[in-house]
Amino acid sequence: MGLMSSDDRAVAVIMVGGPTKGTRFRPLSLNIPKPLFPLAGQPMVHHPISACKRIPNLAQIYLVGFYEQREFALYVSSISNELKVPVKYLKEDKPHGSAGGLYKFRDLIMEDNPSHIFLLNCDVCCSFPLPEMLDAHRRYGGMGTILVIKVSPESADQFGELVADPDTNELLHYTEKPETFVSDRINCGVYVFTPEIFTAIQGVSAQRKDRANLRRLSSFEALQSESATRSLPADFVRLDQDILSPFAGKKQLYTYETMDFWEQIKTPGMSLKCSGLYLSLFRHTSPHLLNQGDGTKSATVIGDVYIHPSAKVHPTAKIGPNVSISANARIGAGARLINCIILDDVEIKENAVVIHSILGWKCSIGRWSRVQAEGDHKAKLGVTILGEAVNVEDEVVVINCIVLPNKTINVNVQQEIIL
Repeated sequence: MGLMSSDDRAVAVIMVGGPTKGTRFRPLSLNIPKPLFPLAGQPMVHHPISACKRIPNLAQIYLVGFYEQREFALYVSSISNELKVPVKYLKEDKPHGSAGGLYKFRDLIMEDNPSHIFLLNCDVCCSFPLPEMLDAHRRYGGMGTILVIKVSPESADQFGELVADPDTNELLHYTEKPETFVSDRINCGVYVFTPEIFTAIQGVSAQRKDRANLRRLSSFEALQSESATRSLPADFVRLDQDILSPFAGKKQLYTYETMDFWEQIKTPGMSLKCSGLYLSLFRHTSPHLLNQGDGTKSATVIGDVYIHPSAKVHPTAKIGPNVSISANARIGAGARLINCIILDDVEIKENAVVIHSILGWKCSIGRWSRVQAEGDHKAKLGVTILGEAVNVEDEVVVINCIVLPNKTINVNVQQEIIL
């Protein structure tokens, strides 16, 4: 592909989903669209967006989803100013599938005449090695390059499994959530495409229309063998089943393997783990965001910790590892925080302990109280979650619980969902 010419431009599209999608993220998504939930002190979608900033000649970033425009308006304008890259939110009118959603906005996406289109999913947590993917993609010379990672064979079947040529990295086979073991390499939900992707998506739609017409004209039931796709509207195109699987083995798609971390952020428990992964990534990308402290003038800080400049933390408190503290939080004398997310306006009083927990906006934790959990990110109650404005009174212990907003807890509770 040679060197980049000066007119080589890139745009990035980040899929952010919609309010019906984030239901597993309750009670935290009751207050805020899931993509704006803070991980490592920054909205979830901020991490892929700031990674896009490293793409050479990036012209534009689009966020595509089902949330109302107004829910993203403030964030989009502030992040555009901060990163000096235009970021726009585009609302889908109805589900078009992961590829169909991209196709629906093709005119806008192609407005800057990009030579490359990045497609990212907001709810994956990784180091987003986008410039490296682009270099590999140019070398391969195909239509698209997929970020992949090696996982344990036991967990592979929850994802899209793929087989690539070990020498050329060409994608040879792709199956979404297979019944039997195919491969321990999985699709990370991060891609770079050339504009040919739009022709490919259009081809799938056209084929569907033809098939539908054929079925109307013919009673020949043998054509019904593709009953799975029969009911799908022509403009509903899934990236995995409709593009990746059929184009595998045709010298069109290639893989780029990340050796870093990768997780999917489906539940609040996983968001705590991912917050920690992003904090550790800050060491390399944004060390200025991490706090230090030895207990003399400011609190003792252990490991990776983010504290918002407006938060007030008593110098005798001990914070970390893996703690992020949002705006206007108040952390009292002798408090101990380990592996937790503290949201805006939370008050943690003297000598309280918070471990493996997420404390929602405006929560209050009384003196000598403990809010904690086992810390198993995958278990239903493995991380304690307090919804907005939960009040835990003095000397109360809360272990492995999910508490819905506006509750007061004045007795010890364990392994409960408090509605």
